[in-house]
This record gives sequence, structure tokens and C-alpha cells, in this order.
Amino acid sequence: MTVLTEADQISEIAFGFMGSKALFAALGAGVFTHLADGPQSCAELAENCPLDEARTETLMTALAGLGLVQVQGDGRFANSPAADSFLVKGAKYDFGDYLRLQVGQQMYGLLDQIDDALQDNLPEEATASYAEWFSDPEEARLYSASQHSGSLGPARQLARQIDLSGAKTLLDVGGGTGAFAITLCQAFPDLTATIVDFPNVAALGRNYVARAGLSDRIAYVEGNALETAWPGAQDAVLMSYLFSGVPGETHDGLVGRAFDHLAPGGRFLLHDFVVRADRTGPKLAALWQLQHTAFTPRARSLDEGWLKQALAKAGFSDIDVGVMIPKMTMLASAVKPAQEGEPAKLAGA
Repeated sequence: MTVLTEADQISEIAFGFMGSKALFAALGAGVFTHLADGPQSCAELAENCPLDEARTETLMTALAGLGLVQVQGDGRFANSPAADSFLVKGAKYDFGDYLRLQVGQQMYGLLDQIDDALQDNLPEEATASYAEWFSDPEEARLYSASQHSGSLGPARQLARQIDLSGAKTLLDVGGGTGAFAITLCQAFPDLTATIVDFPNVAALGRNYVARAGLSDRIAYVEGNALETAWPGAQDAVLMSYLFSGVPGETHDGLVGRAFDHLAPGGRFLLHDFVVRADRTGPKLAALWQLQHTAFTPRARSLDEGWLKQALAKAGFSDIDVGVMIPKMTMLASAVKPAQEGEPAKLAGA
């Protein structure tokens, strides 16, 4: 944790929204994708982007100041290595749509609610839960499409990190459009999955599942995951980004339901924005927890110390909590003990 000592460090925080908007504007104009073909001048970029040359120059100067692009000796601009890897349309690790659509067009605006949310004074017309938000089909579509893009990277990482080769059934609670379920079913051919999510999200998710050729292995249960019945005797239960978007008083119940719906020897996986037990960060995890408060006022900041204690209290063993997305998320893994004389079902996990 860095303790601030200078005024310009405070200014960096206060003016951070300007950098965010520069990034979103560049993504909307396709700047990084155009630069994937090689360095270009502002005049060249203006021929392809919906900006004139003077405004292109202003935007590119801001992007250079942020380190998102590099200025060549001849005055042309080139992508930074990070922009090439993560912001070019179609790149293997591209999550530009997630940033532009979900963060830029949806969550950014919802942060205007945060003062009222923190003071428990949200007006009636404010968005106060994911359930309310996703009751609008268009909002559900925009969020889900962008979140699918943003979840594919963590899903691939989870498939490499956790061995589910011994599992037959996976319950993905709040699994959205199936980025995790699809990736895990592709990695483990014997695995089938059930996703629990809102009806408007499930309608979109079935299309992603069908395009992946997995309609025979991935099914949906429609409804609010906090209220809808789940299938039992699962070999694995996954909750990714669920705890940060629900009221804090539901956390203990969700851990208990996961335990109850696992088969003996089954594995519980929880992936979310989690801060260290001493609450010194990571900064991005803490900020994500804060922004969720803007539209889930009773959300609770989740720390790894509480998480370990809650898993142990519920009866889980082999508890491990470690970094998933550096400086942002953690992954908790725990096992429901096998009954006496019964081997664990997830050998090698």
C-alpha cells in the first residue's frame, strides 16, 4: 500500500475519470485496432476514424500521455504493447468491448449514484440491484455481451489452474452467458454444466452455448440465483463475481447452499473481487467493491480472512485462497469432505 504525500498524487486520483474517458473514446473510434496494422499519423488515422485530424491529434496526445500509445520519431503513433495485446479487436486477449460497453457505457454512469448509495439514500428511480437492472432486456444484453468478453480470460486461467478432470457436473451460480461454463466444458470433455441466472441473461447465454456447440452439455435454470432452486449432488459449484453483486447478508447463506448442493468430495470455487485480510488493498479490488455499492447498496467488501473463516465454518476442507487476476481478483477453492470410506470424486484436483 502506497501512502500519499504530494498534491499531484491526489490530483492523479481526482482527474482519473479523464483518462478513463480517453480510453473509452479511443475504443469507440477503433483507434487501437487501426494501429494494429502499424504506426499512423493523425491525418492517416482521421481517414479511418470518425474524428477529424485536429480532434484525432488531441485524443492521440492524451493517449500518449497515458502510455496507451507511443509517439514515433516521425510523429506517427503506434500501439503500446498492452494496447496491442488487450485492446485490438479480435486479438486473443482482447477485452476492449468489456471496457467500452460495460464499464464505459453502463457502470461509469451508475457511479453517479454512489454518494446516495453510501448514505443509504437512493431515490426511488435509481437502479438498486442486478435483478432490477437485468429486468430490462437491452441493459441485460449490453452488460452480458461485454461481460462475456471480459470473463473469457479468467475462465481460461481457471481451466489451467483447477483440475476438474474427475468432475461430471458443474453448477455455475450467476454464470451469465456461460463464459466460464463453456471454457471449462471445452477443457474437460466429461463435464456438463448448469447455469443459474436471470431469464433475460439466460436467453442470451443459450446463443453463446449453441455457437460453442455445447447445447447438449450446458443447460440453464432461469431465475434469481438467491431465490431459485439449484440442482444438487454437484461435483463442482462455481460462483464468479456473484458475491460482489449481492447484499452482504446473503454471503453466509450462499456458502452454505454451495456446501449443501455439492456431492461428497465436490469442489467449491469462488472467484471475485477480494481484498487482503488487513484491508490494505489491492487497490483495484477495493475500487471494484466500492463501485458495486453504487447499484447494490447492501453489498459488502469481501476480504480473504473472512472468506477462509466462512468456508471453514460451513464445513469445507482443503481451503485455499490465492490471486486470480493480479491486483484485482482472488480465487477460493475448497472441498466438501468425502463421507467415511468414500473416495473424493475429483482426484487430482
